[in-house]
Amino acid sequence: MDFHHIPVLPEEVIENLNLKPGQVVVDCTVGGAGHSLEIIRRITPGGTLVAIDRDEEALAAAKVKLAEYLENIIFINDNFKNISKILENTGIKSIEGVLIDLGVSSHQLDKPYRGFSYMHDAPLDMRMDRKQRFTAEQLVNEFSEDELARLIWEYGEERWAKRIAQKIVSARKKETIKTTAQLVEIIKSAIPSGARKNGPHPAKRTFQALRIAVNEELTDLDKAIKDAVHCLAQGGRIAIISFHSLEDRIIKNTFKLLAAKCVCPPELPVCQCNHKKELKIITRKPITASNEELQKNPRARSAKLRIAEKV
Repeated sequence: MDFHHIPVLPEEVIENLNLKPGQVVVDCTVGGAGHSLEIIRRITPGGTLVAIDRDEEALAAAKVKLAEYLENIIFINDNFKNISKILENTGIKSIEGVLIDLGVSSHQLDKPYRGFSYMHDAPLDMRMDRKQRFTAEQLVNEFSEDELARLIWEYGEERWAKRIAQKIVSARKKETIKTTAQLVEIIKSAIPSGARKNGPHPAKRTFQALRIAVNEELTDLDKAIKDAVHCLAQGGRIAIISFHSLEDRIIKNTFKLLAAKCVCPPELPVCQCNHKKELKIITRKPITASNEELQKNPRARSAKLRIAEKV
């Protein structure tokens, strides 16, 4: 199956992971295997790549792209938030590197039948894991107006969230909202024409919000980062690419917590928390795409890369 995906910030990821032959590295979201290919080239001979993805289509395509290195790769169809259990089941005690590339892949956006894109008419799906039952169609037709407004505002940072939620609820009383095209027209009707003249596509933020909600992308993200860090050997590095301000905030705050020597309230004269510092933050400010990369891959525009090292 054709699975086209251009990896974001590939040189910056590889450079900052400090990869060496013989290491064990986890790619938590293998996607089109762009990052994975560069990782496996640097950790062989003797290294092992654990390639995780919720999307079976991504894993199938990754096996083709990485065919030369199959004996050094363990493919796992699961959510990376289960990283502790995944490594336990594979018998791996510790790892030297971990990459988490959040967001949606180019393949998922470009294949209309997946229902992620507002540019193609398709069933309202948006599931990264197609074994999952809950879809965007269910969310749009079953959530209350208040729940929809909150999701669209919080996950999409959409200023017209309340109006969009009202229009969705009004439209679904007449007929079930089943397709992306139906939803796009509803969103357009909710946003004043003047506000639609500039900026991104009027449906972009709402579709982003629905995708995040359907796939529970922010749920337990902080715990997943902590679990990944716990699995790292001393000197091992974690690299995380985010595409959304809420994701980046969770990553930044989790790194900050894990890099702290003490988390006691400042008014306490003596430390009582027994908190153990686990990380050294490598990137005080996130790394973003160069102008050269943006010309080749405009989808990298909102990408932010943060790196930390296990102490």
